[in-house]
Amino acid sequence: MNFKKFATVAFATLALALTAKAQTNFQTFYDFNRKHVTTTLEGFYNDSWGNTFFFIDYDFNGRSVDGKKNHTVSGSYMEIARCLNFWHDSALAPLSLQVEYNGGVGFGNQNFLFGLDYFLHTADFKNTLNLKVLYKTFNKGIKSKLPVQFTVVWGCQDLFGLEGLTFSGFADVWGETTNVGKFVAISEPQLWYNIGKEIGVKNLHIGTEVEFSYNFAGVDGFKVRPCLGTKWVF
Repeated sequence: MNFKKFATVAFATLALALTAKAQTNFQTFYDFNRKHVTTTLEGFYNDSWGNTFFFIDYDFNGRSVDGKKNHTVSGSYMEIARCLNFWHDSALAPLSLQVEYNGGVGFGNQNFLFGLDYFLHTADFKNTLNLKVLYKTFNKGIKSKLPVQFTVVWGCQDLFGLEGLTFSGFADVWGETTNVGKFVAISEPQLWYNIGKEIGVKNLHIGTEVEFSYNFAGVDGFKVRPCLGTKWVF
């Protein structure tokens, strides 16, 4: 796990609906591929004008002067997105305007994104799906023949009828010229179980995330990065 796409992350874990419950959570993951810990503070809040989502990642993969690993913070990345919806009592209620920023320290690309979000859900909001089309800006020197990002975000609560089991995630694809191609893709499905309810601490979840990426964050080609972690829901 590393610099996530937000919009997404991540959006699915916290259902993007005006009726969804506001939530803040803190995640800790161990990345088996990169062999370091990443922490994520994530929040979703709704109001009468729409909703706001953010997350902040910290990677603990620092190095001392002599090159030895010392587990200090090696980089950070954040995303914040605002969905605007003033017509939630009309037939266009599922459609929102979205503006987003993402960037960080130790992560070269900084982006502003503008576009549309379309929200689908079951009657009980336990299963959600967001479809997004966003125009994406890039730093000077980064080229794109198609500066558009397509995003799918999903969330499924009580998966297979098992209370407390949640499957969520996102998939992003956007046009960006790299050393080996014309586009970049990343997906991070997560599976969580609310183990805390078994011991009287409902805030605690355990789970896994697997990052599937192609030409992402300066790494050429296709990569698979499994993680294990915990989540505390405030």
